[in-house]
Amino acid sequence: MKRFAGYLILWAYAAAALIPLIIMVLDSLRPNADVLSRPLALPSSLDFSSYSTAWTQASFSTYVRNSVLVTVGAVALDVLVSLPAAYVLGRYRFRGSGVLIAYFLAGLMLPIRLGILPIFYLLGSLGMVDSRLGLVLVYAAAGVPFSIFIMSAFFRGLPRELEEAARIDGAGELRVFARVMVPLVKPAIATVVVFRFVPLWNDFFFPLVLLRTTDRYTLPVGLTQFFGEFQTNWSALFAGLVIATVPLVVLFLVATKQIVEGLTAGMGR
Repeated sequence: MKRFAGYLILWAYAAAALIPLIIMVLDSLRPNADVLSRPLALPSSLDFSSYSTAWTQASFSTYVRNSVLVTVGAVALDVLVSLPAAYVLGRYRFRGSGVLIAYFLAGLMLPIRLGILPIFYLLGSLGMVDSRLGLVLVYAAAGVPFSIFIMSAFFRGLPRELEEAARIDGAGELRVFARVMVPLVKPAIATVVVFRFVPLWNDFFFPLVLLRTTDRYTLPVGLTQFFGEFQTNWSALFAGLVIATVPLVVLFLVATKQIVEGLTAGMGR
């Protein structure tokens, strides 16, 4: 009975989360007049004209491209910087290592939005205001403490025998790191990618403050322009929301599969 009640609660939660998304997708495939007259009806035929309107007339192609460049660039730079630092902090003990770990942990406790004024002046002095590169650097730097915290815990849990065996076989430090250790922390990398990609893709604050040109807007800021211009075209609005949501759903499904496969493989050894 308790198991049935647990399943019932989970299915109810899933329905509450999925029903609005299903309505959004269905209404994006209907003409605007039908959406206004019967918001909850099923589409009589599939109409993709709203997607064409959102993609071309509302500049969604530009917003999506900017979001992909900024988010993927920031996450990739974040992982590239954090991975070797997490390896050193997770596998070695040296004078000052505790201070370094505490320093990075402190970064998790300080909201980066509180530093928007010095960040703005810093980027202004570097000529990076209204620059996608400046936004990438801000995002990457903001994610380093979290990424190091997650990946160093995974590195710390790996058995010492693996790297010792690699060194006996003649592998140098760089090869041990790249060929032995990094493949074993793929679940941690996937976790970092998911937990960093989603908030960066949805972030509205920093693009609003740091970007000035419409052609450089990311999706969250572009959506505000879109809502103002197409506020009476509900079908196009739903199509734009679907376009903004699909990459997150795809990434979540792919990354979740990688995490589960990595953890299952680790349990089987």
